[in-house]
Amino acid sequence: MKGTNYREIRGMPYVRKQYIRGKPQLKIARFSSGEYRDDYDYKVELVVEERRQIRHNALEAARLGANKTLASAGETSFFSSVKVYPHVILRENKMIATAGADRLQEGMRRAFGKATGLAARVKPGDTVYEAYVSAENLQLAKQAFKVAAGKLGCLTVTKLTQLRQSEPKDED
Repeated sequence: MKGTNYREIRGMPYVRKQYIRGKPQLKIARFSSGEYRDDYDYKVELVVEERRQIRHNALEAARLGANKTLASAGETSFFSSVKVYPHVILRENKMIATAGADRLQEGMRRAFGKATGLAARVKPGDTVYEAYVSAENLQLAKQAFKVAAGKLGCLTVTKLTQLRQSEPKDED
């Protein structure tokens, strides 16, 4: 199963977990990291520019990549959170792929399939990931969001919002 097979949004989302045996487990370990405070200077957001499905392991990879970069400044120097929840169940109708299968297997048309993963459906303008940082860690946050954008598999843009004015440092 490749992630590219599930990027396009086709049909209605399937979210009824009570009818599926062997539900896939969510791979996102934590939705928020760092230390929440009220004195951060900037809010940095990773905003999606196209309509896509983002799988839960891609969201976790983006979160880990960004947090690892941000944590180099210290665990208490930022607060980050994943803003989407992967609740759409992805299914796959597996075909026979053994050495003796010399003909292409047709299989049933539009078969239900087995649950293989979870995905979050996003539309243009949705925020996937956000972080609050101080002014001295702004460049580090931009670099972290560039790493995270590479893991998602869709077009994204980094949006920067200034929360408060940083005090100028005295040069004495």
